[in-house]
Amino acid sequence: MSGTTRIPATEITGFKGWMIKRFARKTLGGTVPTSIGVYWHHQQVLMDMASLGRKVQKWDRCDEQLKSFAHMAVASRVGCTWCLDFNYFEAHNLDLDMDKAREVPRWRESEVFSPLERSVLEYAEAMTETEPTVTDELVESLRSQLGEAGVLELTAVIAFANFTTRANVALGIESDGFADACGLEPLARPTTPRLAVRS
Repeated sequence: MSGTTRIPATEITGFKGWMIKRFARKTLGGTVPTSIGVYWHHQQVLMDMASLGRKVQKWDRCDEQLKSFAHMAVASRVGCTWCLDFNYFEAHNLDLDMDKAREVPRWRESEVFSPLERSVLEYAEAMTETEPTVTDELVESLRSQLGEAGVLELTAVIAFANFTTRANVALGIESDGFADACGLEPLARPTTPRLAVRS
């Protein structure tokens, strides 16, 4: 659950704040994310990031489940408990394969993923490394299965995931417990220490 953020959350005020809280409670099971209070210190940053997120959600040239798993893989790799929890919660709302979604943090050890899903998860991790470790062979494999537009969309989604997860980790924004609140099984724990999810 969310602890103390590095920039304290401030009160979300005014009519715009009331609308944002109302929308958040309606879509997130009655919860207003801690991150909104943190970003309320700079409302233009908050609104522009939310606007970009909405645009990303409208892209439709790559399978939604693949993109969701890719975002979760980035979150697990970076250690962003907020994004990992939120995307697990969203996978439930989108009626995605929850047996697979809960296994994303330990995808290398798990046997539930298809070869394509494993390639997508590998790509998400390879893009997230510093320096990135993406190979020609990996991109060509994805291109043959997803097409050029699909790979471009997947790449942009992973880049966006790095943008949001790294910001959350830097600011100390952790899980708000969305998955717990709707009774989902706990996410699987990776057996490899370097992929361990912070609690």
